[in-house]
Amino acid sequence: MNVFSLLERTARRWPNAGAVYLGGELVHSWAGLRDRALSLAVALRERGGAAVRVAIATDNCPEYLELMFGAWAAQAAVVPVNYKLHAREMAQIVEDADAAWVFASSGLADGLREALPAPWRERIVVIGSSGYQALFSAEPAELPVTDSQALAWLFYTSGTTGRSKGAMLSHRNLMAMTLAHLADVEAVNEDCSQIHAAPMSHGSGLYIPAYVARGARQVVPASQGFEPDEFLDLCDLHPGCGSFLAPTMVQRLRRAAQAAGRKPSGLRTIVYGGGPMYVEEMKKSLAVFGNVFAQIYGQGESPMTITWLRREDHAAGDDAILGSVGLPRTGVEVRVVGPDGRSLPPGETGEIVCRGDVVMSGYWRNAAGTDEVLRGDWLYTGDMGAFDARGYLTLRDRSKDVVISGGSNIYPREVEEALLTHPGVSEASVVGQPDAEWGEAVIAFIVRTPGVQVSVAELDANCLDRIARFKRPKRYLFIDALPKNSYGKVLKRALREQLDGGPGETR
Repeated sequence: MNVFSLLERTARRWPNAGAVYLGGELVHSWAGLRDRALSLAVALRERGGAAVRVAIATDNCPEYLELMFGAWAAQAAVVPVNYKLHAREMAQIVEDADAAWVFASSGLADGLREALPAPWRERIVVIGSSGYQALFSAEPAELPVTDSQALAWLFYTSGTTGRSKGAMLSHRNLMAMTLAHLADVEAVNEDCSQIHAAPMSHGSGLYIPAYVARGARQVVPASQGFEPDEFLDLCDLHPGCGSFLAPTMVQRLRRAAQAAGRKPSGLRTIVYGGGPMYVEEMKKSLAVFGNVFAQIYGQGESPMTITWLRREDHAAGDDAILGSVGLPRTGVEVRVVGPDGRSLPPGETGEIVCRGDVVMSGYWRNAAGTDEVLRGDWLYTGDMGAFDARGYLTLRDRSKDVVISGGSNIYPREVEEALLTHPGVSEASVVGQPDAEWGEAVIAFIVRTPGVQVSVAELDANCLDRIARFKRPKRYLFIDALPKNSYGKVLKRALREQLDGGPGETR
């Protein structure tokens, strides 16, 4: 089944209902969006036929939807490109994917032309240009009939640990992801809206199929990004608003709402993921917005779908549950295994592995990378975690981020959680530094809360009240902001690069 079928069914059911909005302005009805996608499919098929890759390099915009569904109607695969990457990094993705079409915003097109070799320069189409609009002049194509295993979405990893790899996601994978979202995370209907504040090239875009399947309107902020005050305004303008936000975005939204004394009337659901949400921050956000939160844990290789923490879990008042990533998703089997691949009992930490229809078939043109993470039916995530006796999974850290000091494993997340309970700590990130005596030493990067003083002695005492003595940071570095990628993930590699020369305070 082709994912385009979700749009076709919705357009038949609610042809004249609003489908796509830019801020408060209607851009397309459902029938209009379907017809635009089917017309575009005719043009896309003229260059290489079916099974080509269509790259999209732009910030959030209404055109994203017609490009996605147009590609699927042409039986092509979407290659979403993170628009915040350097032009050379974007070019690497376009070349690796061998994209037949490259749709780029006007602000990115020139940089891509300079970075790409000659064959690809001619494939760039500027979104919104006269050349772009001409692609929609054909009569709509016939509805596609597609092998469910055909490539639908080629998702390139963020590349924070090296060269990006393209996770191959089929129509079957995306449908499994969509059904699991509707079964587990939230009930969506035609009276709901999806606000695209997070990148449509990533989490927000992957939730489009679920919302389209239920006729929920798609809302792109006029800023085409995340502005907390604008987000709050949109929640008052559109009905039943849901959105995918990174944890850092949730924190910014909470602070904006507190400062303005606002609780938006139309806010229905915030699904968060993509990085650690610390318990103290979630408690603050629950106090401001109420019980509107659900958490997802997933990877590009198993998109948005490994475990989830339910709304009712957020309201349970149990810190252990609130600090977890919840329960295995519908249709996904999840285990925690040791180095020998055998499942570990509750309470023991190991690598998280999963399998199910949502897991990718492999990395694009990268057999070695595929063999490293896919073993049999299982995806080896590289994340460390442990189940409790109730079946809740708690992430410890990426396996490469575990600090081994004096022969003991120290998981940065538990140290970060302890640090964040201090009112003077706005953000914290912990890494390991080579140490001649201990093997590695725990180093904490601290962003102070504005207007609040905090000393190393206070942070040490705060940690000793909550974690074992050997887990305390050996050194604290106070910085203005943590380095993050466009999805809000802290770049620990960049922090490690600061260790040799950065000013710090030791206890």
